[in-house]
Amino acid sequence: MQKFAFFAFNGNLMCFQHVLLNVLDLDEKGHETKVIIEGEAVTLIQKLEESNNKLYFEAKEKGLIDCICRACSAKLGVLKYNQSTEIPLKGDMSGHPSMKSYIEAGFEIITL
Repeated sequence: MQKFAFFAFNGNLMCFQHVLLNVLDLDEKGHETKVIIEGEAVTLIQKLEESNNKLYFEAKEKGLIDCICRACSAKLGVLKYNQSTEIPLKGDMSGHPSMKSYIEAGFEIITL
């Protein structure tokens, strides 16, 4: 079993859909996967929640979405909404989730 941490930075919905597709596929095949939502991607949460996006909710229900960046959420004006989603907000590196903790836990980092 391999471990993959997908750091999603891109605020394009189609790009994020592909992150979700890959995370769900790898999970189904027995790999440990996590999504860390960073950068402009933090602005997608409300759209995904309100549109009842199937892939997003499947990943969320399986616990594959590890966290949302606290600093980016604040800077981009979506902190309050993102706090309401039951997905943890992290910011152990100047307000952003640190790749170091995932690397130390044995995850291969993939950025999109």
